[in-house]
Amino acid sequence: MLKVGITGNMGAGKTLVAEVFQTLRVPFFSADEEAILLTENNPQVKSEITSLLGRQAYTPEGTYNRKFIAEQIFTNPLLLEQLNAIIHPAVFNRFFEWADEQQAPYVMKEAAILFESGADKTCDKIIFVSAPESVRIERVKKRNPAWSEADIRRRMQTQEPEEAKILKSDYVINNGGEEFLLPQILHVHKLLLEEANRR
Repeated sequence: MLKVGITGNMGAGKTLVAEVFQTLRVPFFSADEEAILLTENNPQVKSEITSLLGRQAYTPEGTYNRKFIAEQIFTNPLLLEQLNAIIHPAVFNRFFEWADEQQAPYVMKEAAILFESGADKTCDKIIFVSAPESVRIERVKKRNPAWSEADIRRRMQTQEPEEAKILKSDYVINNGGEEFLLPQILHVHKLLLEEANRR
């Protein structure tokens, strides 16, 4: 079974593209959603995060304190790296367990930081969803009206530039509005089915 990663920098619209692949009945795993589940429900992960960031990492009700954690990690690259070192291995393990349960020519894993986390090494093929920076900033503003453009740019700077990721990807889908999306997705889907059948 082919394991396909799909990623894109903040605001590129990778989730929309991934949703279209799901309508094509491609089994889908969201690394970001799985990470949230693990931070909320996995006792070992919760314990390690609390040791790293302190009791404020979780609310008194035991919920992952996203606002507090975002404030800590987006101004401290080392802390972000240490947090990722707790969460990502747990997500990797869960992905392999999930993939073994699927029956399809290929499965898809969506991850915002596929390359940064090293998750690209768990994939046979990688799709990168691309969009110009100006378009991405506008999309993030609409999604998070409370964020300033400076906040958005600061968060974007934690991700590797698009140009570098495109060079490491097998397929690029342009979601900047210049090209129709569906024909691009159907073309990549066809190529992936052919690749899976060759294995």
